[in-house]
Amino acid sequence: MDIPNLSTNQESPIKINDDSQSSKVQAPKKKGIIPVVIIIILAIATGFWISRFWPSQSTVSLTDMESGETVGADAISPDALEVGIVYGEKEKAFKDSATGTLEEGDINGEGTHILKREGGETQWAALTSSTVDLDLFIDKKVEIEGETHSSTKANWLIDVGNIKIIE
Repeated sequence: MDIPNLSTNQESPIKINDDSQSSKVQAPKKKGIIPVVIIIILAIATGFWISRFWPSQSTVSLTDMESGETVGADAISPDALEVGIVYGEKEKAFKDSATGTLEEGDINGEGTHILKREGGETQWAALTSSTVDLDLFIDKKVEIEGETHSSTKANWLIDVGNIKIIE
């Protein structure tokens, strides 16, 4: 059945070929993407689990700022620490410092240690440190240098960068 041309334009009508090969639209090949995604996911999962079974052996070290010697934190005892020597990071300058007696504990769940300063509890500072083992300095009068961090539970929260025994 022929459909009449109702167009006012007198040009020849467009012929549509019914060729089966020309009417097929080929989808892009995605076969190569799926194995790559699976390999990436398996690599990430394998790396995660390997890190859990064989963690890296990182140790905290103490650096004598005057001589530049580095001593592993597990190789030193609290009795071997000397008065007047600065332990911790020596390359970095810290803007905050405080003096007081170092105690074990936290202030309202903040910090791992407390620096008890003169003036009572309102002057105490909660301490944390990623560079110095603060347990070595418990019950000693120390001067610390570090960075202040924001805290809602403690009056002052300091990340200790270096520490020096005063007495």
